[in-house]
Amino acid sequence: MSNLKQSYIDIDTPMAPPAWAVMQRQLLNAHTAACRAFFEKYFDERGYLLCVERWGGDDGPDDAIENVNDWPLLYALGGSDEILQMTRKVWEGHLRQYTEAKTIEVPFARGGMYYKEFPVTMDWLHNGEGLTVFNLLGLADPTPVEFQRRVRRFAGLYLNEEPGALNYDPEHKIIRSMFNGSRGPLLRKATALDWTGDPIEVAGRFSPLHGEESYEQMLEHFQDYNDIVGDHPQNLVATSLAANAYMLTREPKYKRWLVEYVDAWCERTQANGGIIPSNIGLDGSIGGETGGRWYGGVYGWGFTVAVPGTDRTANRNTVHLSRIGFGNAMLLTGDQKYADAWRNMIHTINAQVRLIDGKKMYPTMYGDDGWYGWSESPWSAGARDVYYWTMDPADRQLVADDEWFRFLEGGSPDYAEQALQSDFEVIRQKNAAMRADTTTPDTRLADDPMAKNPATVHHLARLMLGALETPRVGALLQARLRYFDPARRRSGMPPDVAALVQQMTDRETVVTLVNVNPTESRQLIVQGGGYGEHQCRAVTAGEQQVSIDAPVFHVHMAPGAGAQLIIQMDRYANQPRLARPWDRDE
Repeated sequence: MSNLKQSYIDIDTPMAPPAWAVMQRQLLNAHTAACRAFFEKYFDERGYLLCVERWGGDDGPDDAIENVNDWPLLYALGGSDEILQMTRKVWEGHLRQYTEAKTIEVPFARGGMYYKEFPVTMDWLHNGEGLTVFNLLGLADPTPVEFQRRVRRFAGLYLNEEPGALNYDPEHKIIRSMFNGSRGPLLRKATALDWTGDPIEVAGRFSPLHGEESYEQMLEHFQDYNDIVGDHPQNLVATSLAANAYMLTREPKYKRWLVEYVDAWCERTQANGGIIPSNIGLDGSIGGETGGRWYGGVYGWGFTVAVPGTDRTANRNTVHLSRIGFGNAMLLTGDQKYADAWRNMIHTINAQVRLIDGKKMYPTMYGDDGWYGWSESPWSAGARDVYYWTMDPADRQLVADDEWFRFLEGGSPDYAEQALQSDFEVIRQKNAAMRADTTTPDTRLADDPMAKNPATVHHLARLMLGALETPRVGALLQARLRYFDPARRRSGMPPDVAALVQQMTDRETVVTLVNVNPTESRQLIVQGGGYGEHQCRAVTAGEQQVSIDAPVFHVHMAPGAGAQLIIQMDRYANQPRLARPWDRDE
């Protein structure tokens, strides 16, 4: 790769390691022992989770693999090789475990909760949660043959390449049901049993996280989760599969499908007055399976349900998950129309503001009687995403109270150190909770250990990569920078090197790199974007001004050296790729 060899930055100016740099390296290193202890307590030598296997929205296969959420990203930041080894073992183990696990009464999972290593049929709130780890594994290492086969096969489930799983209707550009997967769409009303799973003893044995005290209450939880036929915005999370397949293979069919599907939703949103509808009928019409109500359906704008065992109701609208699909389209095309559509929806909803008891109140829900679910805060789902995509000062008002963006603008000077310091405490607390856990494999549900998962990467990703928080619902990484270790031929920062992204504008990224090792030099590769989607044009480091014109460049760091780099870049100028720099063919 000739551009890579020609684009070098030398950093040889001594820099006393800032506190954030030392803390960052210590935090990365602290994860290894914490994750090892978690793995040893909750998984066996096969990578099987030590729990009672169940199907359902309360507790199911997705929860099992969610217990190692953020581990692939932790490795890709520079975490130890052991982190990746444990992640792979859990991923492979849970595939076998939940292929072997079968239901008795739930009809579509009687042959196994997974089929072809994929959920048989479930909604994309849960499918997405269960694929969060897989969708980020390519950041760690995209080269294993089996990983590449799965990337293609999983995406093919939505390109109708599997005869038994015709999830997509290319004529109407819809995924035909909220329940979809490796056995295809469920084209009937769902029952409480479909969502809840087989009967199970609860009282005195389990403590479901939704608070149910009996199996009957678990059924009651899902008694109104019926209208699933037709498309729902949360199905846009499935586009992460096609995006990964495109970034891996560069085959145009994956990008074509993704853009076609997201554009169809953009058109429906525009036709619905700027608000994304929550049901599309099998004939392609808005509200076609819910009596013409654009706000209808499970997890729709009007989905308010009773909370079992209480007098309360809960608003359960998940249309906000569709921003993942808009972000994937943005990643592959750089077309600002996806940001425009989402921004317009934010403004359209907040334009419904009312004075209630003298206070400005904003809606979050819409039903037969109009807007409801009032909040003192403006509706802001996806606001950070919009500003991140555009970097338009006019969109800054959407995230007025965001401390991270204030830091990037020169405010909150202690933000980095305070954020890292808080993460040490999070790991300590989670480790203490794990050690205090007295559950046994036969009294443990799959989601019980999740809160004790020690991986704490949110601030690391922000500070090191300039990255949006990756929602734990199957989203891909959206980052300004990434790093690779050419000496060890792996993703992530080399040992002893720390990074702090200090400023981001539409055309510029400012990052400080520090080698905290006083006796050994280090080399790294800096990449524009999580997948090389940003083209680096030039870099200024002190007196050095180097023309780059490539998605990546080399940095050589002398012992104990550091510098601030000002990187000029064209964002979304390149087609994103999973391939690591040394594996690319141009």
